[in-house]
Amino acid sequence: RYVNGHAKKHYEDAQIPMTNHKKTEKQEKVQHTVCMDCSSYSTYCYRCDDFVVNDTKLGLVQKVREHLQNLENSAFTSDRHRKRKLLENSSLNSKLLKVNGSTTALCATGLRNLGNTCFMNAILQSLSNIQQFCCYFKELPAVELRNGKTAGRRTYHTRSQGDNNVSLVEEFRKTLCALWQGSQTAFSPESLFYVVWKIMPNFRGYQQQDAHEFMRYLLDHLHLELQGGFNGVSRSVILQENSGLSTSNKCCINGASTVVTAIFGGILQNEVNCLICGTESRKFDPFLDLSLDIPSQFRNKRTKNQENGPMCTLRDCLRSFTDLEELDETELYMCHKCKKKQKSTKKFWIQKLPKVLCLHLKRFHWTAYLRNKVDTYVEFPLRGLDMKCYLLEPENSGPESCLYDLAAVVVHHGSGVGSGHYTAYATHEGRWFHFNDSTVTLTDEETVVKAKAYILFYVERQAKSGSDKL
Repeated sequence: RYVNGHAKKHYEDAQIPMTNHKKTEKQEKVQHTVCMDCSSYSTYCYRCDDFVVNDTKLGLVQKVREHLQNLENSAFTSDRHRKRKLLENSSLNSKLLKVNGSTTALCATGLRNLGNTCFMNAILQSLSNIQQFCCYFKELPAVELRNGKTAGRRTYHTRSQGDNNVSLVEEFRKTLCALWQGSQTAFSPESLFYVVWKIMPNFRGYQQQDAHEFMRYLLDHLHLELQGGFNGVSRSVILQENSGLSTSNKCCINGASTVVTAIFGGILQNEVNCLICGTESRKFDPFLDLSLDIPSQFRNKRTKNQENGPMCTLRDCLRSFTDLEELDETELYMCHKCKKKQKSTKKFWIQKLPKVLCLHLKRFHWTAYLRNKVDTYVEFPLRGLDMKCYLLEPENSGPESCLYDLAAVVVHHGSGVGSGHYTAYATHEGRWFHFNDSTVTLTDEETVVKAKAYILFYVERQAKSGSDKL
């Protein structure tokens, strides 16, 4: 059966008696629950939580692979014929649009859904439209991971092979290069997805995942891999040569700085005051994104036009994050002067703003035994988000350094974190696009501002503009 209309066939509790691909003392025959990907023809077993590399004496798995390849080739031929007809009729071709009276090509490329991978696609499309971040990876030299006898062949990875033969940076680079070049309608990121499976076990399988959690894992692992060498050249040298980012602008998180921390890295100052003796404790924490609560008084408002009370804005969420609060009984502060846990207050200040400010709205929360979604509409600005009032030392910032313009928005459609669908809005060369897996459409600002944002990407403004502030 086909899942979500995509070219992926699942064999649940498949009657494929094959040699157990997990290493055991006795190579006994067992029944496996497997899933096969049409694009790479690799097989994954849910019961063993590993990739299938062995086959039966009759070659049943190979026969399934060949059958799926024939189905894919047939579907590809039909799809290519359909696209050729659409290209012949420009009025039906969604890849053409008029700009200033002339017809230009819509070069945006979608990402195919590999089976509930919309969470990954939405993040990748958003990051691909953050120009400075994207350009750094696209300018990296390519790495050939396979050579000699294995060159050009598909490799079916298993956990026993180790992590030395995969590169998240390289597959991320290839994916970004495939986007915005206009050579294809949609790109299949299966190579990147299998590297994700390899190094991020939490994302194995084809169940729906949380887009924010994936983004954090992705950035963290890119950061860790980038701290190593690249063809014998220090990553820090490549960082300075390719992106023009000085070391003074970089924020170190878990070791040496990389383009990840140079673009997304900021610093928070956490102030805690003992309510008994007045002792103040200060701590500086680096961050790649800020997770903001939607204030409880707004959680019943679901639509922008609902009139029962004031509208929740991004400023409300930022104020809730930075305002002074008293810690409850479960978060008592260990006062070094009192030498015991005491009631205290906490306040956040932003000590350093990043070049790209990533704001995560906490829409999922636990109530009793369920994780519910806060479906409140939060009003956010497209231009001129002013962060100066949240700075620790605003007087030391420039007139434009605290203003941010929106670059991308990730939206979750549905009611639960384990279900629903993710899409993204992003701006590219002054035009807004809606990225819905393999489908990319032009949209307008009015549509974007009505979206129930889950993750917002704001880029630091470089030049003065007459745009209004938040």
